[in-house]
Amino acid sequence: MISPWDPSVVPLIDKAIRTSDLGLNPTNDGKVVRVPMPSPTEERRKEIVKALAQVLENHRTAVRNIRRDVKETIDKLEKEKKISQDEQKRALEEMEKISHAETKKIEDLSAAKEREILELR
Repeated sequence: MISPWDPSVVPLIDKAIRTSDLGLNPTNDGKVVRVPMPSPTEERRKEIVKALAQVLENHRTAVRNIRRDVKETIDKLEKEKKISQDEQKRALEEMEKISHAETKKIEDLSAAKEREILELR
């Protein structure tokens, strides 16, 4: 159920949902929009899992990009003699540890969500 603050936008919300390719058929009473959500078929659940895999890959890429940027910054600081080689090595090791932990976290969350999506209800 969608209940906007401004009831004048209810027809716009209804139209937007109808014209989306979600396959939903909303109803409205002028104040709220009700969207019945059917249980997804096995095929639809597999499509959702594929979308989840794409989101997971986007997050992995984001972690890699952040790791690369941090590594470049640490290397630059060492090159400018603002930190020692020992500090650089410790910082790089800590960064690797953190990035691996975060990647594992998002993979674990993704695996749990995938199991939840594929469960028959």
